[in-house]
Order: sequence, then structure tokens, then C-alpha cells
Amino acid sequence: MCNKTHTHTLTLRKRSSAPDLQKRLQPYNTKSPIGNFTAKTTSPKQILNKHASIDARKNLIAQVGLENFIRSVVQPLDLNLPDSVLFNMNGQGLMNSWEDVYFAERLYTRCLGISKRIYQTHSFTHEPCKKLAYFILEEHNERSYSFLPGFDFYVLVFCYYDDDKNVTRVDVQYDQMSFFLNCMGVAQAYLWLVGKITPVVLCWAKLFHATGLVSPCTFLIQLLIVPVALIYWYLWS
Repeated sequence: MCNKTHTHTLTLRKRSSAPDLQKRLQPYNTKSPIGNFTAKTTSPKQILNKHASIDARKNLIAQVGLENFIRSVVQPLDLNLPDSVLFNMNGQGLMNSWEDVYFAERLYTRCLGISKRIYQTHSFTHEPCKKLAYFILEEHNERSYSFLPGFDFYVLVFCYYDDDKNVTRVDVQYDQMSFFLNCMGVAQAYLWLVGKITPVVLCWAKLFHATGLVSPCTFLIQLLIVPVALIYWYLWS
């Protein structure tokens, strides 16, 4: 994951050579690492070296249930699943064994009114130099009650392994609020509300930018002043 103040869209055509692509890439540095996936510095050469070393391949895996999926997804790289693993569930839970992971998934699936989950992935990216493989996990969720709508969801999974090809750590990242909105069946209503509020927020953003006082401090001050002003107006008007 690369951190950058402005984004460039890069298109690699068949006619483009590596030196040509490197000329179009602008070197940049990140001030500090973010999570476990961002280096402190990078350059066009580092980006091209990474592109040359990674292995991105198509591989279809579809299974009912998390345990079946996990046992299948490690097979293309011949990875092993020891009993212990550091499993980071979106920063909301840290588990140290696959047994705990499978138990937690079965329990919260029932608590959220999900009757069946079909997990699938269609490709993965492998970085052998980092002993890392990552992929997008697609969830198809069917519900226990007819008034709750089924939904599909997408999760980013990072899988680390050691020299013996034992999986040592798994980091799972997803939009938690969106997941629970879908579970409660109110995702579409929330999207409608966001669509109505967005023009007001954009208007405020343009006015804020026009003041020339955009900074973290002035932004935080506004976050404090606006709620206090609304409360004062409500109580004393």
C-alpha cells in the first residue's frame, strides 16, 4: 500500500519498456509507515522491482464455511496450517489458534442471522521475498430470516508464512460499518441518507477551502464548535 498526496493512474501498454515506465513514475517518500504493509521510502526502481518479483495468478476457490475455505486456499502455495496462528480480525480481535477462529466465525454467524456463507476467491498475489500472499475474499451471505436481505461482501486478506511454509499470521481488513449495515438490512437506506447529506458537506468543504485556513487544528476546532453551537441553539432558542 502506498501513501501519496496525489494519485497517478499508470497504464502499462505492450509497447512500453521498463525504462519508459520508470520515467513516468515520480519518486516519492512516505513520512512514516502505515500498518504492516507500507515501506518508509519507495522509488520508481523499487516499484518496478516489486512488479517483476510478485506472482499474481488466477485460482478459483469456492467453499461453504470458513474452515473449508481456509484449508483449500493454502493449497496452491503448498502452505501448512499449524495449530497456532496470529489472526487479526480487522483490529477488533486477536486470536491465537485456528480453533478459536473457526469457533468465533460459527458463533457470530448465528448471532447475525446468517444461515449459510459461501466463501470464494478468484485470484491472489504472492510476494515470495516477503513470504506474503494476499487476496480478495468474496462472501455470499444467506439469511436465517426472510425479512433480512442476503448480501455479498468483500474482504482483503493478508497471509504471512515462515521458511517452512507454515502460516504464522493472517490480517483481515474490511469495512466493518458497511458489514453491519448489511447485516441489519439498512445499507440501502444509509446510502440514500449519505447521498442527501453529501451536497451539504461539499458546500461546507468549498467554503472551508476558500477561507485559506485549512489545517488539522482549524478542522478539529470546527468539529468541536459546530456540535456545541447546535446544542446551544436547541436548548436556548
